[in-house]
Amino acid sequence: VCIHRVRSCSGIRFIKSKYVCVFDKSALKFSHQQRLLRTSAVSCGQIVQFKLSDIGEGITEVTVKEWYVKEGDSVSQFDSICEVQSDKASVTITSRYDGIIRKLHYNLDEIAYVGKPLVDIEIDASKGVAPEEDVVETPPMSHEEHTHQEIKGHKTLATPAVRRLAMENNIKLSEVVGTGKDNRILKEDILNYLAKQTGAILPPSPKAEIIPPLPKSETVPAAPKDRARKIPVPVSRPIAFSGKDKTEPITGFHKAMVKTMSAALKIPHFGYCDEIDLTQLVQLREELKPLAQIRGVKLSFMPFFIKAASLGLLQYPILNASLDESCQNVTYKASHNIGVAMDTEQGLIVPNVKNVQVCSVFEIASELNRLQSLGSAGQLGTNDLSGGTFTLSNIGTIGGTYAKPVILPPEVAIGALGKIQVLPRFNGKGEVFKAQIMNVSWSADHRIIDGATMARFSNLWKSYLENPASMLLDLK
Repeated sequence: VCIHRVRSCSGIRFIKSKYVCVFDKSALKFSHQQRLLRTSAVSCGQIVQFKLSDIGEGITEVTVKEWYVKEGDSVSQFDSICEVQSDKASVTITSRYDGIIRKLHYNLDEIAYVGKPLVDIEIDASKGVAPEEDVVETPPMSHEEHTHQEIKGHKTLATPAVRRLAMENNIKLSEVVGTGKDNRILKEDILNYLAKQTGAILPPSPKAEIIPPLPKSETVPAAPKDRARKIPVPVSRPIAFSGKDKTEPITGFHKAMVKTMSAALKIPHFGYCDEIDLTQLVQLREELKPLAQIRGVKLSFMPFFIKAASLGLLQYPILNASLDESCQNVTYKASHNIGVAMDTEQGLIVPNVKNVQVCSVFEIASELNRLQSLGSAGQLGTNDLSGGTFTLSNIGTIGGTYAKPVILPPEVAIGALGKIQVLPRFNGKGEVFKAQIMNVSWSADHRIIDGATMARFSNLWKSYLENPASMLLDLK
């Protein structure tokens, strides 16, 4: 028997089959300020329709990628119910109630809409809401509901005490990398994440033992093997010929790419290319890699590229700006949130390193490690994927020297980095020497950026990388 709101009479009697339910007007509560869910009174509990809440970023629909429960399963608070994917990120929805799953409203790969029922959960009426009252759901994305939604790709392993600590400090578990067994998030992981956000320094965990790198003399013989291992080997896969064309909907990150690239076509692109001699930077990185390893951070070339770009943006802030849709106003961004294009199994994603202008090279490297780890696991959150102001695409890790990068609106510039090659070059005396050469390809919005500005920025960025010591003069 379904409960309905009643205004006109003091008592109502429903008679159906063998069940008789009597309601009194005073037992029914009505509020214009809140939304109400219909519930069904059953012999063993109360059915609550759990709705998909607002995920943010203007998302109105998502695709159901995986169910972690089935009808008849028991769930507790914080248990993962399902994974959904928007055009921006993967989201794992967790339960707000203790109860039993009675109905799944969607099948896999179906579109679920924000504000519509996701599952029906049977709860204990004595522990939950009264059996003869409407269940009141607060407006979407309230603080309580927000803490039960986590952006990630699979069920998070953490104790209730750890979850409570994360909630009290407004930390999303999806942004914390667990160091426990099976990637379980420990109390130390939350404290370390909190310390990073607040700038506090915590003592290193005794569990993480860093093995110092071997002397160069011992690692030199292995270099030819390492180089041989980097040669791409064709993957042989059995060719299956079905004889039929297949049509499938565009969803998830591919759907986001369609929207972004369609908007990018409206931008008149200006291209500029150059080559960079990274010989000194290659030597410097080799010297710093052992120090970074001792700190537990993998040091690549990308942190240097990003920091050099940020120093260049300080001199040419128009490259770190955005243009409104009417092309009447330019907004100069205070933060240098530099995006890094990543190729993942889910497709192309571009997380960004926040506030590069106040970060050291080591801090950038540490943040890149975190983003790469989350990206590989499909756990990047919306915060990691939004707010970018400038982008670098390291296409050279796959191959190629030059590219024609496409600007990601509302940004106005992007750079594509080619692979590093050992090539002969001439020095000032006319002598041939072995140089580490990388090509860079820039694209800029020609509506507000002219060729001279792009060239000057590229020259400054190039000078920082060809003479890494010169960056020390401008570091803050």
